[in-house]
Amino acid sequence: MLRYVMTTVLALSAAPALANDSVAELGTGGLILSRSDAVAMQSEDLFISPETVTVDYVFHNNTDKDVEAIVAFPMPDISGDPEEMPAIPENQSDNFLGFEVTIDGAPATPQLEQKVFALGIDISADLKAQDVPFNPFGDAAKAALGKLPQAVADDWVNRGIIIEDPEADSGQKLGYAPFWQLHSTYWWRSTFPANRDVHVSHRYKPSVGGTSSVSFFYDGKFQGQYAAYKTRYCMDDTFENAVRKAAKDNADGYPRYYESRIAYILTTGGNWAAGSIGKFKLTVDKGNPKALVSFCGDNVQKVGPTTFEMTADDFYPEHDIDILILEPSDSNGGDAN
Repeated sequence: MLRYVMTTVLALSAAPALANDSVAELGTGGLILSRSDAVAMQSEDLFISPETVTVDYVFHNNTDKDVEAIVAFPMPDISGDPEEMPAIPENQSDNFLGFEVTIDGAPATPQLEQKVFALGIDISADLKAQDVPFNPFGDAAKAALGKLPQAVADDWVNRGIIIEDPEADSGQKLGYAPFWQLHSTYWWRSTFPANRDVHVSHRYKPSVGGTSSVSFFYDGKFQGQYAAYKTRYCMDDTFENAVRKAAKDNADGYPRYYESRIAYILTTGGNWAAGSIGKFKLTVDKGNPKALVSFCGDNVQKVGPTTFEMTADDFYPEHDIDILILEPSDSNGGDAN
């Protein structure tokens, strides 16, 4: 199981990144199987880039009987909190990651279950009663809030469901913005035939978080979020030397890069026979040959101008995958890793 995150390019600056020029990545991942000791995951082939995440699975039913199971893909939770600015690939759609799935090569149509929460309380029925769409970033939801009876709006403000719209122009009628959290899951029933393989593939657009400059190096040295980044992304000497060189090449001492961050949740699975993955393959594509990339992994090999690969047998995911990509914001930047 995996989760993943993506970045939006903002105005570029040589100064250290501040909170208001950051975009938060949303952690996404892979499929979750209802508990089964009969079905094993023979292989998982995971590909992550800033444009797409694809995952190809081979499941095998080790028994002489067909097994029925629920397979689910949890979407990342999204919140209407105006203090957060998550990167949402398709923010007007309930399928805001563009999720698609095939089973043995045939497209499948999963069901979508959505619930809405405020202060941890399920308020889905409240929104349905007022014909308010659930997606807090959709224009339709905001438009529906403008039609609420005043008594309902006042009640929802008191309950933490909505807030006064911080972007409303002065002098206009008071507007409201969503403050609720949306929880979404795609799911379907699947049959795993006796003693057979089943190939399941899915793809989606990652939520890529980022900042408009390097947040862990400025004033000629590593500082700021450096310690946390080094732990999270396993930045090595080659990566850090490339950042130093990029800074040295500029008169102001700032490396001309902006950050892209992807988070893939790999640790939420294991609901299959043995709990481990027979053969696991991870491919990370940084996209731009001049970009720098860093992530944690064992025996990672560079297999192309922009691609890096890690393979393992009987793999048990103990850590999630966090990927840091530094994109050059001008002509400098080298293909250091």
